[in-house]
Amino acid sequence: MTVTIVLIITALIFNFLNGIHDSSNIVATMISSRALSPSVALSVTAVAEFAAPFLFGVAVAKTIGQDIVVPGTVTIEVIFAALLSAILWNLFTWFLGIPSSSSHALVGGLIGAVGMGAGLRTLQLNGLGKILIALLISPVIGLGAGYFFTKLVFFLARDASPRINWFFKRSQILTALALALSHGTNDAQKTMGIIALALVTTGYLTQFQIPTWVVALSAGAIALGTICGGWRLIKTLGGRFYKIRPVHGFSAQVTSATVILGAALLGGPVSTTQVVSSAIMGVGSAERLSKVRWGVAGNIAAAWLLTIPATALAAAALYWAAVHVAPTLALLAPR
Repeated sequence: MTVTIVLIITALIFNFLNGIHDSSNIVATMISSRALSPSVALSVTAVAEFAAPFLFGVAVAKTIGQDIVVPGTVTIEVIFAALLSAILWNLFTWFLGIPSSSSHALVGGLIGAVGMGAGLRTLQLNGLGKILIALLISPVIGLGAGYFFTKLVFFLARDASPRINWFFKRSQILTALALALSHGTNDAQKTMGIIALALVTTGYLTQFQIPTWVVALSAGAIALGTICGGWRLIKTLGGRFYKIRPVHGFSAQVTSATVILGAALLGGPVSTTQVVSSAIMGVGSAERLSKVRWGVAGNIAAAWLLTIPATALAAAALYWAAVHVAPTLALLAPR
């Protein structure tokens, strides 16, 4: 029972850090375009994050918990190693102010820990392929959708007066709410899947399912992380790509919410960080390509590409240490 509680707490810490990490994705554009104050933006977002899993189901949680590895091959050490590697990566990239994917970090952690513990043959290639395709294609869709949606907005508003900025500012209250709901639907579920997997592994559950209390705890953790805010990352997304105006914030939020919520309803775990970042770049390039600071975008893309290999290696090392080093230290300890 103690091990199960520690596993759940570790998963909730990951989810809390996920909320801190990804709050920037949701509020950065509306804060930078002065649509809402930081405190109001984060509070509204946190409420929506908590409500989302109860409204839109748990399809993503089932994908994470059932489709990556062969049932029965997951051990307590595997789950701990996967979570700890993802937590360490989130802290590392947060410290550097680089938006990275908590989803990639968790998937990479599972691949590394399972591969070291039970062998790569225990990975379910069909399910893993589905997850990787969703993670890799979603930012491309976000970039393209942001570009074309912004072109459409500019066309429709071509004869409008400057007062249209008031519409774009106020509309961001609704678009940010939609984005927060889509994020809570997608990202909170990843932790639900891990907790349910842990409950099956420790024998608390006889089959994979998502209890209501797991939904509530996971949603609460990500909402709490969101309201704390990842200010380093908000600064990166809100201003380092280009100077964001209300029209950019509106377009980026509509695009991101549509892509993320669509993926969540289909059970595809996507990276909110990737989708929002790529949508912001697509929106800016629709005005002119030179508007976007592509050097910053390149640094973020490099972090995205490194996340799965880095967390897989870290999880493999942590698993090896848990299995081989920890028992040795326990035997050598004075009694």
